[in-house]
Amino acid sequence: MDLKIENQNFIVTGVTSGFGRSVAEQLINKGANVIGVARRVELLNEMKNSFRDQFDFLVMDITHEDSVNLLIEKIGDTKISGIFVNAGGPPAKSFLETQMDDWDNAYEKLLRWKVDMVMQLIPSLVDHNYGRILFLESSSVKQPIENLVLSTSLRLAVVGMAKTLSEELSIQGITVNVLAPGSHNTSALDRLIQKKSEMESSSFENAKKEFENNTKVGFLGDPDDLASIAVWLLSPQSKFVTGQTISIAGGAIRNIFG
Repeated sequence: MDLKIENQNFIVTGVTSGFGRSVAEQLINKGANVIGVARRVELLNEMKNSFRDQFDFLVMDITHEDSVNLLIEKIGDTKISGIFVNAGGPPAKSFLETQMDDWDNAYEKLLRWKVDMVMQLIPSLVDHNYGRILFLESSSVKQPIENLVLSTSLRLAVVGMAKTLSEELSIQGITVNVLAPGSHNTSALDRLIQKKSEMESSSFENAKKEFENNTKVGFLGDPDDLASIAVWLLSPQSKFVTGQTISIAGGAIRNIFG
């Protein structure tokens, strides 16, 4: 399928691993250009060597204050077609394990920078009467996951913001959607598996098997499969889809509108 994104420019945060890496690679393979943001310079340089002129990058933690300003300066007058908004989350904790500092940090890592970045990029999208904004959150926004109270709570705020924003921008050719992945083979899931194994005094392998069994399909998701959906949502082909939170969780979400 021709997604009509050749030579278009996209921002991908958290670009060096997991979902961000998969989305960036598939965008580039479809002929698009990617401005990537991540902390690990060696992996960014590796991507630059692989993708050459189709890839540019900034080395920074996008969740830190002032990082968004640096990204806006980097973009300059470049016309951006889409933004894949993605970063790691706070540590896995139950509510009773948290302190108020944990909640303040979760706000910084999961909500504040996303609002700031989108707020600063929207004027350019409006000027061009086109844009795709896609947030990568978690299936916990539809069905809570144990030990993820910080992530669940603040990601729900992102979903509320995204839904409201989609209604404000839809008439201007700009779509806003959320992907809510369940258990996928990523380093982020490995941390949850490790937490579960420690709490239950079981092996990592047994804890991982529990995550696999919690999906109805019986296996963990592949980030590349999710990326194929993300790239479509970032393309002109998805013009009639906005304001949606789409769970990709192997059937683990049990409610009717999962």
